[in-house]
Amino acid sequence: MAKHSLIEARTQTSTRVRGGARRTTNPGRLSLQVLGLAAVTGCLFVTVVAPNVGSTATASSSFAGEFSDSEASAQTLAVTGAVATGVFRDSYGVTEAPPPPPPVIEKASAGSTADTGCPDPNLAVADPAGAQVIAAALAAERGWTGAQFDALIALWSRESGWRVNALNSSSCAYGIPQALPGSKMASAGADWATNPATQITWGLNYIQGKYGDPATALAHSDANHWY
Repeated sequence: MAKHSLIEARTQTSTRVRGGARRTTNPGRLSLQVLGLAAVTGCLFVTVVAPNVGSTATASSSFAGEFSDSEASAQTLAVTGAVATGVFRDSYGVTEAPPPPPPVIEKASAGSTADTGCPDPNLAVADPAGAQVIAAALAAERGWTGAQFDALIALWSRESGWRVNALNSSSCAYGIPQALPGSKMASAGADWATNPATQITWGLNYIQGKYGDPATALAHSDANHWY
């Protein structure tokens, strides 16, 4: 009994530890103090973290209403009038192409054909015998008789057969002396394509100027097949 009273008395009285005074505290009272402090701290936390909780709800409702109204009005499209679209077409003119120029047709020289440029053999009628008679007279004027005249007969017989319209179609050589081209004989007369006298006169001038006489011209023709 005395021991129990001693323990209780130690609990209610203060003790000294290392020269300092310490007052004992009731455990039940300490628990109440802790709970009260926690409640106060919770209220302060709510106030600090979300001071405008109530006002926020009101503002959100107001903002949502305003946004909804403006959104509804923004989605409305009003057409006040029709816009006329004009279609314009550029004007244009038609210009006819100029007609093509007429083809140029080269005029054939006197006594020549248009397609080949060679003299036309149909313009004259050949008379070999008559041509030799004319040649005998003209050669005699130059002193070419006898063997010289015989050489002339042989030379032009080989070349043309004494035909006034003889034509070499590959070279266009023409006439009794086979002038190349035939138009060379125009120096002896404008009728060079049809007149045997004009052709013979030109041929005798050519032989005399190049070979000297008919015999020399015949020798060249024998060796080279041309004179």
